[in-house]
Amino acid sequence: MTKVNFEWKSMSIPRREFLKTTTAAGALAASGVGFSSSASAAGGTLKTRTYADMRSLDPAFSQGVVDELIQAPIYSKLVQYKPGREWGWKKDAAAMVEQVDDTHIKFALRDDQGFNNGFGAMTAEDVKYSFERHTDEELGGTNGPDMGALDHVEVTGEREGTIVLKNAFQPLWSITLPYITGNIISKKAWEGAGGKISTTAITASGPYMHKSWVSKQKSTLVANPDWKGEKAAFDEIQIFHIDDEKSAEIAFEAGELDFTRVSLGSVERLRTDRPADSTLDEFPSLYYAWVGMNVDNEKLSNKKLRQAIQHAIDVPSIMEAAYFGAAKPSTGIIAPGLSGHREKSLVSPEQNLDKAMALLEESGAGGSNITLDILNKSANVTAAQVIQANLAQIGLNLEIRLHEGATFWSLGDETAGDQWKNVELILNRYSMTPDPYYATSWFTCDQVGGWNWERICSPEFDELHAAGQSEGDPVKRDAIYQRAQDIMEETGAYKFLTHEATPVIYRNSIAPGLRPDGLQLLRDYSPA
Repeated sequence: MTKVNFEWKSMSIPRREFLKTTTAAGALAASGVGFSSSASAAGGTLKTRTYADMRSLDPAFSQGVVDELIQAPIYSKLVQYKPGREWGWKKDAAAMVEQVDDTHIKFALRDDQGFNNGFGAMTAEDVKYSFERHTDEELGGTNGPDMGALDHVEVTGEREGTIVLKNAFQPLWSITLPYITGNIISKKAWEGAGGKISTTAITASGPYMHKSWVSKQKSTLVANPDWKGEKAAFDEIQIFHIDDEKSAEIAFEAGELDFTRVSLGSVERLRTDRPADSTLDEFPSLYYAWVGMNVDNEKLSNKKLRQAIQHAIDVPSIMEAAYFGAAKPSTGIIAPGLSGHREKSLVSPEQNLDKAMALLEESGAGGSNITLDILNKSANVTAAQVIQANLAQIGLNLEIRLHEGATFWSLGDETAGDQWKNVELILNRYSMTPDPYYATSWFTCDQVGGWNWERICSPEFDELHAAGQSEGDPVKRDAIYQRAQDIMEETGAYKFLTHEATPVIYRNSIAPGLRPDGLQLLRDYSPA
């Protein structure tokens, strides 16, 4: 962890001037990554990038899109996301899959699906094992909410079965089946490994298999010789772990990457000035970024202090300085276009100094020293500097603490130790899927000590989260998720920032497979 303190001579900072003065400081976030050779997609190797290090190759313990980027090519699902500009799914391991009523989904597996390393054909028993372990409380997996409505899987034949739900579950086709929890693993392989794996894959059932992982550097996939479907497009895929977009841009421009997301600050330049034979593509984003506050920390247990911080932070300044005006303030955790999106938040994105000062006086915490933990990325550093300046305007002294990926992503995890007790403010960003259920899943009472780093436990929020999963009336469902976000804001523990945007750049030698939000589907990549 690196501690960073910035001293401000003036609390009134023009946004453009602020942008100029923070460019150099933002470079603190850049980290170098060594590459063995130039990218050469045409030669059979695809070189791409992810923003954080791999956590696990076990679907029950994966870290969102970072691990799913690797898991989706090596494990098969009943259905996968379709690439393109509109959300949808396509059959994968399923020869047939049909929802016969609200709580029953019948499926039949293709007869050419199997696991390598001698683990045999894929069966309905493997599907049952894969799905039911997500709801196994004794196992304690992290992705249980995505499979929360599952009652059991009934095996009706060697390759046939029925998924039985406890209740209607609206996110079934947008999250449960095509995302992490839909990955099908080998029962025989996992039971032989004691029921759980970490960063070494035992077997693969997709077009690629996991070859190697170098911590904080890269993961390598290679074509699976036992795959019976359409031949893998590349002999090898190298996935470099580069936290910072600016560093990734440098690698791309040096010819060391075939694909990367780029920083929003580079979009304007790259629209007209980019490396030869490359394409810039821009997508809307489902990510959500916010400043959270740990209510179980003694200092931040003061609600009036939390509310003062909410009103002191000026989101438009953050958008201008950290995102170069290419992103807009958000109204919550649910992006525009999804059910539950709020047109307006309870706390204005603009700073309200008078209200912040009044609340701080009520709190009795004026002049406090407060910490803000951030992932070491240039946009985060710049955003943190704005927040530091904002809080200084009301007499709060903010210390910015920088973390590399592995350290940052364990800050709120109780299983990683007691470091969560020292978290006060945190600048966070979660990935998202095209259903509001996925957003609210991580802020429930049972996620305290897991992904709920603010440690808010609201019975009303939990009830709304449970109701939203099965509500079929779109108007009622929309109201449920809007109210859930109101509750989050009312606690004073959240200041919503942005959903960002997803600009990507890639070589014209490849045709990337991308979700409608610009995230990668490596199975659907091909040489151009």
